[in-house]
Amino acid sequence: MKAVRLTEWGREPALAELERPIPRGAEVLVRVEAAGLCQSDVHVIDAAEGALPYRPPFTLGHEVAGHVAALGPDAEGTAAGERVVVYGPWGCGNCTRCAAGRDNYCDRRGDLGWHGAGLGRDGGMTDYLLVPSARHLVPIGDLPATQAAPLSDAGLTSYHALSGVRHALGEGSVALVIGVGGLGHLAVQLVRATTPSRVLAVDIREEAVDLALRSGAHLGVPMGADTAKVLRAETGGVGVDAVLDFVGNEATFALAVDLLRPGGELAVVGSGGGRLTVRKPGFLPAGFRLSLPFWGTRPELAEVIALARAGSLHVETEQFALSAAPEAFGRLRQGRVRGRAVLLPG
Repeated sequence: MKAVRLTEWGREPALAELERPIPRGAEVLVRVEAAGLCQSDVHVIDAAEGALPYRPPFTLGHEVAGHVAALGPDAEGTAAGERVVVYGPWGCGNCTRCAAGRDNYCDRRGDLGWHGAGLGRDGGMTDYLLVPSARHLVPIGDLPATQAAPLSDAGLTSYHALSGVRHALGEGSVALVIGVGGLGHLAVQLVRATTPSRVLAVDIREEAVDLALRSGAHLGVPMGADTAKVLRAETGGVGVDAVLDFVGNEATFALAVDLLRPGGELAVVGSGGGRLTVRKPGFLPAGFRLSLPFWGTRPELAEVIALARAGSLHVETEQFALSAAPEAFGRLRQGRVRGRAVLLPG
């Protein structure tokens, strides 16, 4: 089988030929139908040796959907042929958080040497993925794999970030989504689908602003010198109740702080290297709360899949053959992917 492998730090991933895995114990073999590309993959590829606890070589890809091809003798909870999406964060499996489906916050996360599929362990940019346990699988029914795969991170991470601020988004509220790429365009849809809030969106790219509007944003504006003034006017001068920042750089932090009303919520999802100084008294809004959500829980992934199957979520995708992974990564680096890039094995 073919696989996109990170063979050593400092080198671009390469297409390799591997033996098809055989599931043992509680393992499940998934025939991959689609695998999404993510900026996190780029961060892994570009990481300096020692910056991450992973040990190459391993296959990339943490957004994976397909069908069950084979089961180990002790595997339970699924059946051959079942169509599934893979829950990507793989924790220790033994702590109370993993037992509750919160592997993203596994108590032993810092000791494992991996963060999940494609993140230190072999992932889904391949023909077959070996999953440690059926507990990492969520049924998708007839949902297309090209839609389901990106939902396992782009959809789940957005949903989890929104879950932390949803209490602030009641009637008459305003939410701001910064960065309308693979995650941000789904965040716009999720805010619309699960809250009564008005949704504003910002991006430096005109095409991303257009994507925000197609995704249901009430207003989309390009990032510029007067963005804060324009958006504050849209709130009647009051400001926004919550900001979902999918960029996380100095400029987006400044915009968020400028626009948040007292008691406002800021969820930082993007890893753009920005810094926010917290001091009291200081310049932050009174009652300001900050969250740094990471991925999401397995029960939340099931909820995201249910929303997609009900027609409330649609992932904008660009699709590539597995052999075209270098082209897909190149477009992702250049910011030229519309929505989410998806690889199609076979």
